[in-house]
Amino acid sequence: MSEFPPASLQPLIQEVFDLLVSRKETVSVAETAAGGLISACLLSTPGASSIYKGGLTISPEIEQVYTLDSRIAFAGWTPDHLKNYSGPTPDIVAGLADHVRQTLDATYAISESGTAGPTGGTTKNRTPGYVAVAVSTARGTYTREADTGSSDRQANMVGFAAEALKLLRDVIQGKAAL
Repeated sequence: MSEFPPASLQPLIQEVFDLLVSRKETVSVAETAAGGLISACLLSTPGASSIYKGGLTISPEIEQVYTLDSRIAFAGWTPDHLKNYSGPTPDIVAGLADHVRQTLDATYAISESGTAGPTGGTTKNRTPGYVAVAVSTARGTYTREADTGSSDRQANMVGFAAEALKLLRDVIQGKAAL
């Protein structure tokens, strides 16, 4: 069995966990391309039930029928969201984060969507390694974009989880700009 959570994420997970516990705050998660890894990382820490309000993993393949159903049921989407859909963007993940934070009554909500690879498209947000991340708070929603520069699916999933957890840490510490 491989080490879990990935060694590269362990210090970051512990840092985020300690910040949330010390402040008596909570987090929820809405993730797509990370495939549940963000939630699993947070839940791997003993005492996670004190900070984790819940989460959902949505298939990033918007063309599939069940994906629309899950986004409507759990992420606040309507059929109108599909009219101009052109892949993951900061606005899309911000909306997911806002909806999940409010629905689960969490202090923060992390959301990400990207292209894990190894295949993808030709636009920036559809190339393997691209991810948009957001953290929703009562004060506003923070977003970032990142690109791993890789088409390695598993490495990208870990990288996407790291980007989301880094943004959450930075928001909690007051180091992120709206």
